[in-house]
Amino acid sequence: MKPTEDTEEQTEVIEEKDENEESSEVEEKHREKLLTCGQFGKSFSHSANLNDYMNIHTREKQHACDQCGEMFLWPSDLKKHLRVHTTEKPHSCYLCGKSFSCLQNLKVHQKIHAGVREHMCFECEKAFTSASSLKQHQRIHTGEKPYKCSHCNKRFNQSTQLKTHERMHTGEKPHSCDQCGKSFVLKGQLMGHMRIHTGEKPFTCDQCGKSFTNSSSLKGHMNIHTREKLYTCDQCSKTFLSSSDLKKHLTVHTKEKPHSCNLCGRSYSRLQNLKEHQKIHTGVREHMCFECEKTFTSAKCLKRHERIHSGEKPYVCSHCDKRFNQSGILKIHERIHTGEKPYHCTACGKRFNNSSALHKHTKSIHSK
Repeated sequence: MKPTEDTEEQTEVIEEKDENEESSEVEEKHREKLLTCGQFGKSFSHSANLNDYMNIHTREKQHACDQCGEMFLWPSDLKKHLRVHTTEKPHSCYLCGKSFSCLQNLKVHQKIHAGVREHMCFECEKAFTSASSLKQHQRIHTGEKPYKCSHCNKRFNQSTQLKTHERMHTGEKPHSCDQCGKSFVLKGQLMGHMRIHTGEKPFTCDQCGKSFTNSSSLKGHMNIHTREKLYTCDQCSKTFLSSSDLKKHLTVHTKEKPHSCNLCGRSYSRLQNLKEHQKIHTGVREHMCFECEKTFTSAKCLKRHERIHSGEKPYVCSHCDKRFNQSGILKIHERIHTGEKPYHCTACGKRFNNSSALHKHTKSIHSK
């Protein structure tokens, strides 16, 4: 049957309606993609998804960790978190044996072996194994810092950075040493601390062979070899890497001791020395020698003491190769070679190469 003009017109109307409905659906989908979380700026394509996500901000976290007190929305999230304390890692990579607490982390890790890096940054073309890693990286370019501290309003581009920062306000130290009970904010700090007990020093200077328990100590040490000492003391010509080190040293000559103990009145040139001294009054001696069980107020004093047991003498005289277990003793010894006598008697002008010799002279000759 040949279609009538009316039928053709009806067909055109229906097709036009379908096109309009399709266009309306596209617009609706596009509109829904603009639904954004007001807290963190995350966008969703459906209002239902946004509402579910908003529960994260509005719902009360009822599931508490009995180890550190951290709260979670879901029992499943708490279960995953507990592996931080138990160090349980049930998901292992069959290629390299590395273990993970979450299955998702294992799946992301295995992409490293497969060479799959499907998420690329269009700013710098760096590729990542996961969308979350890419999103985190992109904040470097955008400057976005969506995570805000509820205590001081400081902002961060990673939730983990915020979590670590907030522990400054709360005082939370969830990582404890099972040897001595000392607690730390970061797991990395605990790992570095554990080397005190194990004696491990994996960071070695390629210039002199000296080893350190952590990378920051090695980095500080490397300045000895690489940086020029530009700051010179006009009293004894000793040189320093920084102006602050020179300023601290000058108190040796000026005898300035601005930091006084409010309990016994003893004064110190440096605030850190006063803090260590005050532990004598409080009875705090948290650094113990495992050889003889003698305790010390600072890690520095303990380390110096431990050389008695180990026989370690890391300080070498550049003139005669004689070795010493303390830098201060080496310094005094080297004055034998240089003839340096920085300590002088104000009564008769006689000079000495160390302060104890000057003190002995003053007491025996001028105090009579």
